[in-house]
Amino acid sequence: MRSPQLAALELRRFGRGRLPRAALVALLVLPLLYGALYLWSFWDPYGRLDRIPVALVDDDKGARADGKNLTAGEDITEGLRDSDTFEWHEVSAAEARAGVEDGRYYLSLTMPADFSRRIASSSGDSPETGALQVRTNDANNYIVGQISRTVFSEVRTAASTKASRSFLDRIFISFSDIHAETVKAAKGADDLEGGIGKAEKGSQDLADGLKDAKKGSGKLSKGLTKLDTGAGDLEDGSRRVAAGTQTLADKVNGAADKAGPFLADNEKTIGATARLVADSSGVVRHHLDTLVKTAPTAAKGAHAASDTLNAVHKARCEDPVLPDAACADLKKAKQAAADVAKVADDLDALIADQHGDLRKLDANLGTLQKQARALADHTPHLAADLDDAVSKINELNEGAGKVAAGATELHKGLSTADTGASDLDAGVGDLKTGAEDLSGGMYKLVDGSGKLSDGLHDGAQQIPDYDKKDRDRRTGVMADPVQLASRDLHKAPNYGTGFAPYFIPLSLWVGAMVAYMLITPMNRRALAMGAPARRIALAGWLPVVAVGVLQTVALMSVLHWAVGLQMARAAGTVGFLFLVTACFAAIVQWLNARFGAAGRILVLALLMLQLTSAGGTYPVQTSPGFFNALHPFLPMSYVVEALRRLITGGGLGPVWQACVVLTAFTVGALALTAVAARRRQAWTLDRLHPELTL
Repeated sequence: MRSPQLAALELRRFGRGRLPRAALVALLVLPLLYGALYLWSFWDPYGRLDRIPVALVDDDKGARADGKNLTAGEDITEGLRDSDTFEWHEVSAAEARAGVEDGRYYLSLTMPADFSRRIASSSGDSPETGALQVRTNDANNYIVGQISRTVFSEVRTAASTKASRSFLDRIFISFSDIHAETVKAAKGADDLEGGIGKAEKGSQDLADGLKDAKKGSGKLSKGLTKLDTGAGDLEDGSRRVAAGTQTLADKVNGAADKAGPFLADNEKTIGATARLVADSSGVVRHHLDTLVKTAPTAAKGAHAASDTLNAVHKARCEDPVLPDAACADLKKAKQAAADVAKVADDLDALIADQHGDLRKLDANLGTLQKQARALADHTPHLAADLDDAVSKINELNEGAGKVAAGATELHKGLSTADTGASDLDAGVGDLKTGAEDLSGGMYKLVDGSGKLSDGLHDGAQQIPDYDKKDRDRRTGVMADPVQLASRDLHKAPNYGTGFAPYFIPLSLWVGAMVAYMLITPMNRRALAMGAPARRIALAGWLPVVAVGVLQTVALMSVLHWAVGLQMARAAGTVGFLFLVTACFAAIVQWLNARFGAAGRILVLALLMLQLTSAGGTYPVQTSPGFFNALHPFLPMSYVVEALRRLITGGGLGPVWQACVVLTAFTVGALALTAVAARRRQAWTLDRLHPELTL
């Protein structure tokens, strides 16, 4: 009997009675328990996060920034309420803490009281970072904690981006302000350049003027030196004059005290005598003829008058000195009297020896007459003239004293002026040097102000001046400069689709494992008949393959139409799973045929090794080295990789590789089963009395 016929006979056993038929139905449905139900249970968990209760605490008290109210906590809270991320419960901080602890909330998100203030501090002198506080409890659910870290990282990024936009917007506004102020500064620099140019010309004029002033100050210093020397001489001379006038005043005042009363008492006598002499001289002149007779008498009278005047003059002018004016009058009177006496003597002698010159006598008499008359005219005022002369002498003395004091002050002042003029000359010299340096510096300043003006104009052109539209665009870019340009070439639409390549082969392996619990790995009739070993192997393998095909059709139908699994290559997926079913059936058959009851334990152990090394959940590279070493040698590793390409799309290279590997495993397992069948055709004591039966 051929292998297909033997396989059909094996399957026909399940149609005899209700229990075998129920067992066959259970065998077909069993993979659904591992595949469909398991995938369905977490088909799209991220799409139902809005059912997870999470505590939301907004303790933020707000802040003010640039004259505006900032309520970052309220903004985030409102955004989270509008989102479907979690089932948010706005509670107090204490209630959130207790809820996370006892499991009412899986986690909590808190905006602290100073959240807005810290964000607003970015524009101040001491910027601080705002902190969102997340509290999790892995005792409630570890996966929710992992999900929350991803979600809250996005919330933090959004909040940071918003804060950065506000901060950068102020920076760009500052750029515009700096641009405007730089333009003003450039205009001011232009004005400064013009003003400095004028100042440079003025400094040159100042230098020229100070040069002339230096020459004048030198002349002034020399002139004041000469004046100071002359003032010294004047001071000495005026001092001597003052001393002389003081001596004169003292003597005049003393003489006046004595001569004054004498003149007052003898004015009439002196006047009468003088008139007498004058009259006598006139008579003599007119009576020369009688002169001879009267000459002796006249000579005697003249001598008497002369003696009187001499006595007065001697008494008043030689011993106690009279003022010059009074003495001058007395002297004149004395001289006149002496002249009169001399004339009288001459006349007498002339007349006596008859040899006198009458003309000469007449002239002398005229002189005598004139002087005597003058004396007579002055005698009434001699006392007054004396007082007037004393007064003038005293005034002269007082004026000489003032002149001497003034000369002293003048000398001191000119000495100070001379020193000041020297200092002035030196200072003007320093000013001249400084003005020349100033002129040179102003020239450099003119050149520097020009460069400053040009630099400010260039700087103003280089400083950006953004309008609101441009500022918003740049702020958006700088607040979030690096965006994730995600491009998923073959995106799995949900969590279940991503894990389907892992759970589908798991269910098919379990299906093959359970099938060989109901179907013998080697047909007993074929063994008893002594059929060829390869037929025996095929006869035990084909029924399970047939069941596996039905299992695959049932599983994929439910996953596609009931659960919603969408496959990029549906026909290829189903066809590949037929090959997977055949491979798994061959491996499970061999383990059961070769090791008997222990083979069932090995089938389960091999399943565990494949699940842990296939890389169905996390990349196998993240697993310990033991599993990385097993990965290339187990068939499920290739099945998972191929199903990913068949379900979500991508290159078919891994699919063809998996087909080759699965075919090799299938052929190898069937060959090993045939070897085991040949061995089973020889009866041994172990077969008659097995050590373990399952």
